[in-house]
Amino acid sequence: MATTINNTFYIPLEDVESEHCALIVDNGLGKIKNIDSHKVELNNNRAVITTSKPEALPEAVNAIRDLGYGVTTVKKTFPVLEMSCASCAIGVETAIQIQPGIVSASVNFATATVAIEYLPNMISVDEIRKAVQLAGYDLFVEEDNKEQESLEEIHEKKFSQLKLKTLWAGLLTVPVVIIGMFFMDIPYANEIMWVLSTPVVVWFGQNFYINAWKQAKHHSANMDTLVALGTGVAYVFSVFNTLFPHFWHERGLHSHVYFEAAAVIITFILLGKLLEEKAKGNTSTAIKKLMGLQPKTVTIITGDEQQSTIPIDTVKHGDIILVKPGEQIAVDGAVTKGNSYVDESMLSGEPVPLLKKENEKVYAGTINQKGSFQFRAEKVGSETMLASIIKMVQEAQGSKAPVQKLVDKIAGIFVPIVIVIAIIAFASWIILGGENGFSQGLIAFATVLVIACPCALGLATPTAIMVGIGKGAENGILIKDAVSLELAQKVNAVVLDKTGTITEGKPVVTNSYWTDESDLLKQILVTIEKQSEHPLAEAVIKHFDDNNSIALDHFESITGKGVSATVAGKTYLVGNQKLLLERKIILSQMLIEKANQWSAESKTVIWFSDDTHAIAAIAIADKIKETSIEAIQQLKESGIAIYMLTGDNETTTASIAKKTGITNYKAEVLPEQKAVFIKQLQSEGKIVAMVGDGINDSTALAQADVSIAMGKGSDIAMDVAKMTIISSDLSKIPEAITLSKQTVATIKQNLFWALFYNVIGIPVAAGVLYPINGFLLNPMIAGAAMALSSVSVVSNSLRLKWKK
Repeated sequence: MATTINNTFYIPLEDVESEHCALIVDNGLGKIKNIDSHKVELNNNRAVITTSKPEALPEAVNAIRDLGYGVTTVKKTFPVLEMSCASCAIGVETAIQIQPGIVSASVNFATATVAIEYLPNMISVDEIRKAVQLAGYDLFVEEDNKEQESLEEIHEKKFSQLKLKTLWAGLLTVPVVIIGMFFMDIPYANEIMWVLSTPVVVWFGQNFYINAWKQAKHHSANMDTLVALGTGVAYVFSVFNTLFPHFWHERGLHSHVYFEAAAVIITFILLGKLLEEKAKGNTSTAIKKLMGLQPKTVTIITGDEQQSTIPIDTVKHGDIILVKPGEQIAVDGAVTKGNSYVDESMLSGEPVPLLKKENEKVYAGTINQKGSFQFRAEKVGSETMLASIIKMVQEAQGSKAPVQKLVDKIAGIFVPIVIVIAIIAFASWIILGGENGFSQGLIAFATVLVIACPCALGLATPTAIMVGIGKGAENGILIKDAVSLELAQKVNAVVLDKTGTITEGKPVVTNSYWTDESDLLKQILVTIEKQSEHPLAEAVIKHFDDNNSIALDHFESITGKGVSATVAGKTYLVGNQKLLLERKIILSQMLIEKANQWSAESKTVIWFSDDTHAIAAIAIADKIKETSIEAIQQLKESGIAIYMLTGDNETTTASIAKKTGITNYKAEVLPEQKAVFIKQLQSEGKIVAMVGDGINDSTALAQADVSIAMGKGSDIAMDVAKMTIISSDLSKIPEAITLSKQTVATIKQNLFWALFYNVIGIPVAAGVLYPINGFLLNPMIAGAAMALSSVSVVSNSLRLKWKK
């Protein structure tokens, strides 16, 4: 399908509508040194370039965009299968980037996805997938897998297989270690260990050898390479010594076996892979829950006013949809008949549901309250605001650079060096070692690989992370991944949502003033509110309810104003001041003063009256959490800039900002605007932490360097976020930053000692001391030293538990 002839590429253009525009684009292409020839075909709306270098295509696309013109490309994110380390991510990225028609490719190893931008007229998804498969990996293309396993099923299957392998490897390894360490002299000890370790190495550890072979084919090496070489040599060497012990005995040497070293290494690494796979299997949960906000079917009203239930996929522009009480709104549109309160907190963060009347907009994923209404579908499928939030979350997660963990960076240099040293040691012994040169060289070769096997290096980061995460959990801070734990210490800007983050997130009665505070009148008020559809009625009921109700003779809802009810022949009103003034109800001066004072504090005032006089004014607001002000002050004192973004109105936002001491704030902010604001801070070089609790925060959480959700918030916010504060207490954020600093310090210590051990141990294993004092490290001691290094790393990590 690729329209690439003799390195000629066709770039579809947008907005190039005149010869002048074409000339600008052509001149811009002429400044790219990697392009051999270029021209702009105005009639075909495309630029034609000829080049011998594939990287010239992205350069050309970016150059055209920099000139202010568009290029028709497709951006898609695909899950990548079969990746096992950061080196694999680089391999996948490289395999895609060299294909003609690819503008950009970015692999996120943490989420096992690749974000690709490509020219659809030059390359297809199928061709991209084939390129990835040739590199030894695979893309999960949903369109191709409708009749096949879902991504979740693939992850679940892989996780189950890995779990089973780890369990059996552990069960077989334990007796091998016991025999190898304590019962080496029992009859047939070597043969028993051979039988028990063979399934561990050959079957349960086969993926390490397969991945190492893949890396070798592409002239690269990773941790799998070292595991495969180290365990493979130890195993083969042990098998040889078991079958032909006399080979060494004739040369005055003992025939050591290292079955336990091979088995233990594979079992430990499998356990690490199991934990990693479990984390990867959860990466799509947030997206699934966002998609779950859209109902599967909708009720439409046909031309003859008949109701019909249809799948949401078949909804078209202009369809009239009926929304019943408690239902989620399916698509974006405008109300045509009826009215109801709709909870839009997922979009705006505003805790109070909004009254939707004729011609007012409604949005997919928002929740209808007690009323029902009809609306006309205006945006369906991928056009809805909910769909745009889902897309932005996916893009924000996929656009992050691949996570290059410190241990993988070190391994990229460490692995080839170790292999070279082992080969040099072997060759040097053959040349300089005399009659026993070959046997001593083989021992040195195996010893170098065994002592350098990456147990300590591999455990350095995960053990510190596990202890750090465990300590966080003990203190009410749930941390999902190492990246956030590492980055939190560098945070210098914190963006806070208002509702549910700084405040409690639910309306409560904060003040009330009564001209006649009798129990009977409170019972009447509560009884009326129990019949009301108004969302603030719940706060009144919760505050005044004594579980006693009074019979109502009549009840009437007055849209946008309140309710009217008759009790024992007497009329009572509950609603806003406008309702009371319309009914000519007398308001006392004290009630008016109290109401004005509360309104100035951004509180909502509800009035209660009989048919002549106002009885009470009740203030309702979203209260600031008790610890929020202190936590914000603590963060500011540590030099962190604080910002507040909310979808709430300007008056309420300004009031909250003043009370909490926040000087940088924005009100009436949409979900996508939050993410844009965070991008702006990041472009200024800031490491940004986003703290939120709602669906409307999910895009910003995904965009932030460190994402923190409130435990009492939405499930989606918690799924997207990498940290969750269980108590929803902001004072836990400074604690999380301190924990991050302690954990990163421990990781650095672990890596230093793991590398220091190798720097000392590898030359000794190679035999550098032999010419000096005749010392040659026994592979058995090398295995013990390797185990000791692992124990020291784990012990250092455990010290985190006792730090404050």
